[in-house]
Amino acid sequence: MTANDLDAGQRMSLDELRADQLANLKSTVTKVYENVPFYRQAFDELGVTPADITSLDDIAKLPFTNKQDLRDNYPFGLFAVPQEQVARIHASSGTTGLPTVVGYTMGDLDRWGSLIARSILGAGGKRGQMMHNAYGYGLFTGGLGVHGAERHGFTVVPISGGQTPRQVQLIQDFKPEIITATPTYLLTILDEFHKQGIDPTTTSLKTGICGAEPWTDEMRKEIERSFDIDAVDIYGLSEVMGPGVACESAVTKDGPTIWEDHFYPEIVDPFTGDVLPDGEEGELVFTSLTKEALPIIRYRTHDLARLLPGTANPSFRRISRITGRSDDLMIIRGVNVYPANIESVLFEFEHLSPHFQLVLTRPGRMDEVTVEVECREGVGAVELEGLNGLVAARVKERLGVTSTVSVLQPGELPRSVGKLKRIIDRREGLR
Repeated sequence: MTANDLDAGQRMSLDELRADQLANLKSTVTKVYENVPFYRQAFDELGVTPADITSLDDIAKLPFTNKQDLRDNYPFGLFAVPQEQVARIHASSGTTGLPTVVGYTMGDLDRWGSLIARSILGAGGKRGQMMHNAYGYGLFTGGLGVHGAERHGFTVVPISGGQTPRQVQLIQDFKPEIITATPTYLLTILDEFHKQGIDPTTTSLKTGICGAEPWTDEMRKEIERSFDIDAVDIYGLSEVMGPGVACESAVTKDGPTIWEDHFYPEIVDPFTGDVLPDGEEGELVFTSLTKEALPIIRYRTHDLARLLPGTANPSFRRISRITGRSDDLMIIRGVNVYPANIESVLFEFEHLSPHFQLVLTRPGRMDEVTVEVECREGVGAVELEGLNGLVAARVKERLGVTSTVSVLQPGELPRSVGKLKRIIDRREGLR
């Protein structure tokens, strides 16, 4: 990315950024207090008014917002503008209850597109390049969110998720330089290249932009080596905006840069809600600074990370790699474990593929976890002999967790076309 690619927000000094953040925070707080009954009640219960926000530190006086708050105000109770000003609506799947509904004005969509372009340029893309967009389209924000790149000089192929053989065909025929997908679906596309006997390193692809689920550096290396591309992490969630809240630089590959001129980040203790200093791990919290239709105050993401100093964009802080989600925490016989911890161990074994899932059961009084993982293509009986025991021993050594490891043949586990569900909970009466 050249200096000419930097927009006005990226050119701000740190002092200018902090002043801009405070002005926009005051404006946002006033807007939600005056236009969103939920926030007015929440502020009043804490004895806080917009006039009490005189510095960025005062954000700690404001109430948190949770996913349940969006469900309790379903469908449009948190919107801050009249419905006729809402240009688009997205929603979660609602598989565990009412969906969370979010809205966007035309101004919101313009800013979203600009942040997507900023993210792609930082990831190594160039205007004029073609982008194969394999994020799901529809109510999920991924596909249509990233699609905003078409407003900023990129050619977008809206393939969406699924139809994996056709994904390979279009990559071969259209010759895009950029691909966007969840990391696990990009691995599924990789499997299809191998299935068709095509060397994935021979494609036109140069840049992979992956997000929507936690992934490890080991998985990044697998993707980069297999496709011969640079793979970077894009971060977002629909309640805050969608993809493009933060994105990693292809130059540094050291965690997504938060676009702090639009989103103010905090790290809090996931149990007490106390604000933690930069550098300490906790739950990531965001306040939107420029959103119109659905401004959000101190939204608890449940993602676990640290705030780090800026590098590629020095005025903007970075998110460390997401280590897991507070709601994906597995406590196995007193030991805290996240799927990413297991994934890191599995990548130590050359005969194992990146495709795995964790099955929780409670046959008696104690929880048990089974790691179901596929071997790689071409691995024979000799290499598999005793491998499950070696992996279980390594999990125990590294994580302190006793597990059962089941090594499966390639293709036995379900494939992801969107966000992959790593944890299969079969404990009766739980979750």
